Amino acid sequence: MQTQLPQRTLLSLALSLLFLSMAQATRGCSSSSPQLLSQLQNQANVTGNTGSLMEPYILLQSLNTSDLRAACTEYPVTFPSEDTLRALSKPRFLNTVHATLGRVWRQLGALRQQFPKIQAFPELERARQNIQGIRNNVYCMAQLLHHTLEKPEPTQAGSGTSPSTSTTPSVFQAKLDSCRFLWGYHCFMSSVGRVFREWGDGSSRSRRHSPRHSPRHSPLRAWRKGARRIRPSRSSQSPTSRVQVPR
Repeated sequence: MQTQLPQRTLLSLALSLLFLSMAQATRGCSSSSPQLLSQLQNQANVTGNTGSLMEPYILLQSLNTSDLRAACTEYPVTFPSEDTLRALSKPRFLNTVHATLGRVWRQLGALRQQFPKIQAFPELERARQNIQGIRNNVYCMAQLLHHTLEKPEPTQAGSGTSPSTSTTPSVFQAKLDSCRFLWGYHCFMSSVGRVFREWGDGSSRSRRHSPRHSPRHSPLRAWRKGARRIRPSRSSQSPTSRVQVPR
């Protein structure tokens, strides 16, 4: 009879494998678009899992009650919504992901102030390393598309960071705000993973069709709560306004 590993152990193993691939990626960009896309999908799926960061934070900060958990997810920090991400052209999508993760990386750095002994929260540093790896792969994907990533604009309200306030929040409120931020981050990365998956689905469909004939699109399938999957467009599209992350 095989012994089943705890879920947290399995997640740590998965993260370790991803960090190894990210360390390899920093030495140079892969010339294989399918391989790079697969890495990005896997990285986004793992970081979209709340067990990689938000769950350990909740336990460490004594927020593990039904009411406080609901408070964490009821008013998430605003990130680009999934519909917004899907509507973007590939270059604009990569720009958005790269810039948003840059802001998240800085926000997680500020979050370290809540933990004088960082050894108590090793998942935080691993998350920041993970973000660096994802941004590196996004940069490489942009290179394959012959696209130069734009410099991020100054942080604005609703762009993935908590709005600044003139008063210092209480310790409890700071914990709750951070929890909401982490929830928004996980939701954002889950959306990013689904968009990358649609890129792969679109490439697979295009390879199955002959270039001499006009492809016939199969009926669109509902993929989550009635939302439709669409083939990624190669034409430039205008991004829609940023809204709150869907729960």
